[in-house]
Amino acid sequence: MTAETTSGSSPLGAWTARLAELAPAVRVTERPFLTQLTLRVRDAQAQAAIGPALGVELPSTPCSFTRGTGPHGELEVLWLGPDEYLVLARPGVQQSLEDAIRAALGDAAGAVVDVSAQRTTLALSGPRVRDVLAHGCAIDLHPSAAPTGTCVQTLLAQAGIVLLVSDAGRDEFTLLVRSSFASYLAAWLIDASVEYRMVPA
Repeated sequence: MTAETTSGSSPLGAWTARLAELAPAVRVTERPFLTQLTLRVRDAQAQAAIGPALGVELPSTPCSFTRGTGPHGELEVLWLGPDEYLVLARPGVQQSLEDAIRAALGDAAGAVVDVSAQRTTLALSGPRVRDVLAHGCAIDLHPSAAPTGTCVQTLLAQAGIVLLVSDAGRDEFTLLVRSSFASYLAAWLIDASVEYRMVPA
């Protein structure tokens, strides 16, 4: 689920070069324009029907996400609440994905809303990424406490984010942040990474 980032074309397009300077201690890549759909559904039968339509089952464990490949390509489905999910997919499939979910819902009570313009996405990795995140996030990101598949809504430097542990063994994380806070968060990441840019990993 990647997209080309060019200066000025995305919330963090103008920050690409400065964020690249944080490597190798921390690698930051924006993944803009991902399809993001908020799904609200409580009916268990409808939840079960949505899985095959997406190609990935809805997560059943709080604070987790599922991942798979279906008719719309690679998908991630995040558990945000007892009946609330966020579906992430490649750019440009909002309408077809929304139609598939609505068809799976049938007559069951539920709602699906396109929120793709609300947030941008950052992929973070590197040997110092946990140290940097620890400067502004209260979540324990040690692999024993936050294994691969963990998904939480939290604060990073006072900015609301959704944090995914994409691969705990490889120190890979995904952050979703509101576009209006993206520049603030980029500046904070640069500042929080200063001490690690001069220290060998």
